Amino acid sequence: MIINPSDHNYTDVYKLLIGSIVPRPIGFISTVDVNGYPNVAPFSFFNGVCANPPIVLFSTVVRRDGTEKDTLRNVESTKEFVVNIVSEDFAEQMNLCSADVPPDVDEFTLSGLTPIASDLVKCPRVKESRVTMECKLVNIIHFGQGPGSGNAVFGEVIRFHVADELFSNFRIDPDKLRAIGRMGGPTYVRTKDRFDMARPKTETMKSK
Repeated sequence: MIINPSDHNYTDVYKLLIGSIVPRPIGFISTVDVNGYPNVAPFSFFNGVCANPPIVLFSTVVRRDGTEKDTLRNVESTKEFVVNIVSEDFAEQMNLCSADVPPDVDEFTLSGLTPIASDLVKCPRVKESRVTMECKLVNIIHFGQGPGSGNAVFGEVIRFHVADELFSNFRIDPDKLRAIGRMGGPTYVRTKDRFDMARPKTETMKSK
């Protein structure tokens, strides 16, 4: 099957992307608007970029009606956000926050999740999250126009919060984090089934 994206509707191209790029980590992003009103929403176009400085990336997609998401508007206004890593035990509450609700609806109240104060930014953290990252905006890059276009948001992590039971010499225990990932459509994945592979050393590899 050969597919040229330009020959198809963006909604079909979106299905190809989210069904092929799997599993995707979930960036549960909390922000506030210019009046301090909180918002929290999940984004599966999310990842780390580099460690020096520590940069993370998430992307928001323009809705079918052409409107931008509240998260993007808040980050553009306040220049900060918090990444909350999603664990299996509050997945359903995270999912409630994915609903397209009016800006004046508090997703913390809607989902029953608990907002707690951050140290260095105004955005609240999600108390139920075992790893959170306070971030300052670095840059936003806009791609395309209209529905389905995207906005890549880059932020520098200025403070990590990690639950003590997860942390050992800067390594995170995946069995205690119990992070979840996103597949295509409404499907998610647990991170229980894992295997190790050591990176090969150049000197031990035989040339062909």
